[in-house]
Amino acid sequence: MLTYIARRLLISIPTLIFISLVIFLLLNLAPNDPMAQVPLTVPPEVKQKMREALGLGQPLYVQFLKWLIQLFWIEPQVFIDYMFNTSFSEGKLRVISWQTRSPVMDIIVQRMPQTLWVVGMSYVVGILIAIPIGIYSAYKQYSVFDQVGTFVTMIGYSVPPFFTGVFVIVIFSVQLGWLPSIYDTTHTVVDWETFKIQLKQMVMPVMVLALQTTAMINRFMRATMLDNLNQDYVRTARAKGLSEWTVVMIHVLRNSMIPVITVIALNVPAIFGGAIITEQVFKVNGIGQQLIGAIYANDLPTVQTITFMFAVLIVLFNLLADIIYGILDPRIRYD
Repeated sequence: MLTYIARRLLISIPTLIFISLVIFLLLNLAPNDPMAQVPLTVPPEVKQKMREALGLGQPLYVQFLKWLIQLFWIEPQVFIDYMFNTSFSEGKLRVISWQTRSPVMDIIVQRMPQTLWVVGMSYVVGILIAIPIGIYSAYKQYSVFDQVGTFVTMIGYSVPPFFTGVFVIVIFSVQLGWLPSIYDTTHTVVDWETFKIQLKQMVMPVMVLALQTTAMINRFMRATMLDNLNQDYVRTARAKGLSEWTVVMIHVLRNSMIPVITVIALNVPAIFGGAIITEQVFKVNGIGQQLIGAIYANDLPTVQTITFMFAVLIVLFNLLADIIYGILDPRIRYD
């Protein structure tokens, strides 16, 4: 297993470099000018110096290599300096945002907790709801519970998050007045009262994202459970006198979780993508809002860095899914 993980990590390096090249070239094809928002009163020679400082006067391959070095070499040194109070990155040029003129990773680190609070909580809630519903719906196929669950799943899978977000704001904030419509990112939890305020402002964005997660995972959970409940080994287990709980929750569930793990692992980057829209609707000052703002401002370094982070998530969670396969299914061996 360790050899397999090491081999996959080595393979992921050229994969990520190729992805970063594609991202860099695609974004640089778009018409953009970071100096477009500079006031007209700034003299042309000053603008030219600002372009050179941002590395805009160099060929594309030089800009790409510089960005790679900054992202893969200098930024890890910044992290090491922060963790161990060293000075490896002192005086080195980092990935700088065209919009804020500050290091991109510093802004990402500042906004990441807000995104993780909303995305992480919604994902956990969605999984905890979807798996039991999928198991029971498959076991009680065509029952009222199964029909209602399928209907809700169809709605959650079909309705986009920007519609769901506006809908819950109208119902719970405007009509009922129960929950705040805007997420206060400056709020800090210091006692029980502030913790309740934090929970209230998290309910709607978590609800919107969890609905999509629940719909997707419940759909796969129900399908794989139905497929395994009709297998010969299930009839054999029942013929041997095993309890229904043992048959369903140990034998059937373990085999059914293998394809579901793929959905759970590979859906993590997708839920971050859904959070981009949800953060805009609820004004969550997270990574998604930073990406949208960078796109509006033609801030290529920020867009490239955040997009590349999503690519890293896809590669890592693909590896994680393969590792969990080996844990759940003893037939799978990585020799």
